[in-house]
Amino acid sequence: MEEQSKNTISEEEKQLHGKRSRPKGGLITMPFIFANEICEKLAVVGFHANMISYLTTQLHLPLTKAANTLTNFGGTSSLTPLLGAFIADSFAGRFWTITFASIIYQIGMTLLTISAILPALRPPPCKGEEVCVVANTAQLSILYIALLLGALGSGGIRPCVVAFGADQFDESDPKQTTKTWKYFNWYYFCMGAAALVAVTVLVYIQDNVGWGLGLGIPTVAMFLSVITFVGGFKLYRHFDPSGSPFTRLIQVAVAAFRKRKLRMISDPTLLYTNDEIDAPISLDGILTHTKHMSFLDKAAIVTERDNLKPGQVPNPWRLSTVHRVEELKSVIRMGPIGASGILLITAYAQQGTFFLQQAKTMNRHLTKSFQIPAGSMSVFTTVAMLSTIVFYDRVFVKIARKFTGLDRGITFLHRMGIGFVISIIATLVAGFVEIKRKSVAIEHGLLDKPHTMVPISFLWLIPQYSLHGVAEAFMSIGHMEFFYDQAPESMRSTATALFWMAISIGNYVSTLLVTVVHKFSAKPDGSNWLPDNNLNRGKLEYFYWVITVLQAVNLVYYLWCAKIYTYKPVQVHHNKEDNSPGKNELQLLSSKK
Repeated sequence: MEEQSKNTISEEEKQLHGKRSRPKGGLITMPFIFANEICEKLAVVGFHANMISYLTTQLHLPLTKAANTLTNFGGTSSLTPLLGAFIADSFAGRFWTITFASIIYQIGMTLLTISAILPALRPPPCKGEEVCVVANTAQLSILYIALLLGALGSGGIRPCVVAFGADQFDESDPKQTTKTWKYFNWYYFCMGAAALVAVTVLVYIQDNVGWGLGLGIPTVAMFLSVITFVGGFKLYRHFDPSGSPFTRLIQVAVAAFRKRKLRMISDPTLLYTNDEIDAPISLDGILTHTKHMSFLDKAAIVTERDNLKPGQVPNPWRLSTVHRVEELKSVIRMGPIGASGILLITAYAQQGTFFLQQAKTMNRHLTKSFQIPAGSMSVFTTVAMLSTIVFYDRVFVKIARKFTGLDRGITFLHRMGIGFVISIIATLVAGFVEIKRKSVAIEHGLLDKPHTMVPISFLWLIPQYSLHGVAEAFMSIGHMEFFYDQAPESMRSTATALFWMAISIGNYVSTLLVTVVHKFSAKPDGSNWLPDNNLNRGKLEYFYWVITVLQAVNLVYYLWCAKIYTYKPVQVHHNKEDNSPGKNELQLLSSKK
């Protein structure tokens, strides 16, 4: 039975063979985990940063189809983490899920690299003003298979690597000085640093040397990431999976439904608790009763029909512990806050599509002989994000801590709110920049010359790219912290998957929005807000402002959700011999800290 599964440090770590052994985990594991993340992110970003150019210039797909292909892939890649989290939390564990998922991703990247090298797997190059030959079904099939393998691989990597890294720190240990909120900042910084190299060096190689080498380098980087990660196996803290968290959630819902006609008891201390059967899923502490969603509490009411005898494990489909009821409550409470991040991702997704298309029409020369590749424009997003993370960690937190008294400076809910505001400003600014770009095109008679460079500097795009980077440093890291911190401890891979699911939905919303706007803005004369072949004749600024308005409405929704949100209450077990309030003493802590 899953209730009897052991969510404890694995037995191999307990077998010391009579010798003193250094504790598992801690800072010593970070080089292995961060090296893996740097190589993996170099591969992923190098694989996709310039993919819109590959689809339009090498496979000759129409712009809207290419944009939707990428956002659909991004959406699928962010949805499959639910499957990966289920596998990791249920039976495989995070380490092995990451390892095998990385191998699957490696196969997908290798396939796409081969297709970029062999001419038979691509349509012939365009000749002059002739209509380009679009990739045929067989060629597109290889692309889609490679993207699907990449999506499946991402499903195992994304929900587990963040949680696996955070697992290496035991915050209940008073000797542990590194906090998980610092880890999330470091994690995102490493991701950003790898992305910075990808959008500069790799994109330049793809545009100026060749796609074979440009995709081959990240493929090799992915291979190195697997080797590095496996190399740290003996140093990691390995936790055994505790059984399917989804099964436990369903069991609570079924038990509550079965007892729906019972009258709720007035004293919550009479609800069923059993620390022994909850031990494998509550190593960090027991979730305490909350008054919200009291209809679920009925799952923990003991009745005669439960036929509960001393020492007997109850039927989980009829009777649940308070801890398990609170697990379900925690997941439900997280839903509205988690969903609020969807539209920020929708706005962010435009960087890889329409932002890039704007950049391709502008003067990107730094010197007479060198110009920045359009796919490298996201370097400004990455630099802004990295700079903001350093500022946040080294300056902002210290100042905020003096006013709030919180170790992390501000709560993750406040951090997310700041990111939402900045994202709204970013898309608002993007609309005005597009108006400026088109006015220059009109002045120089370039409205009907989509392939001719508009004499306006790419520097005009820096504000919108940079603002998105600042917004990501606040909102995305806060969003990730929120899911990890507020999720039940046995569901942290699943919680991280929910973070990626929000990204998935955001990408799908982008696809839906592009499709709807493209369809309903079309006029009989052929004009369109989002034209396929001539951005100069479009109304891209209107599209950006639609996103701005949607984000403003979303901000109001988020503020309301944050105002009524109840933080997860945990009773923490103190089992440390040093600096502890007392052995096995219970102390009520607020996850807000």
